[in-house]
Amino acid sequence: MNGSGARTAVEWLASVAPDPDACRREWQRNPLGVALLPAGRRWDVLILPGELGCPTLDVLVRLVDRPGPVLADFGESRTGFFVPPGTAARWLGTGVRGAGHGTWIAVPFPGCATGGVRWLVPPDGSGTLNDASLLELAMHEAAGRLAREERRGGAR
Repeated sequence: MNGSGARTAVEWLASVAPDPDACRREWQRNPLGVALLPAGRRWDVLILPGELGCPTLDVLVRLVDRPGPVLADFGESRTGFFVPPGTAARWLGTGVRGAGHGTWIAVPFPGCATGGVRWLVPPDGSGTLNDASLLELAMHEAAGRLAREERRGGAR
């Protein structure tokens, strides 16, 4: 991510912090650090188990030119898709956790990876989010592919 893109993304992310200036200063001092940011203001996060998260992202990138922000934790055991606020409260899906109003997310500096969490798709600063309907379609497609692969692997 280039300098101006990272600055724009930092501004967008920090805008939800209780103290945006403190958040920006912390990232300037330690760009490898994370900030705890409240979900539910500009975005919610749908958290998928790793075995479904990365395949879902693979499908999503074929559906849209550029998906919204996506985080992965260490070992990619969980993948978080940034979606419009309010999505987490309405989401009905087995195995998918939602982080919305009243929850907090560990967010790394845009474009950087830490030991615990990294961007698979960093925010671009424009406010682009993942469309929940397209994300759901991508999840179904990814789950179907995984099930077919399991059947093929189990038949050997």
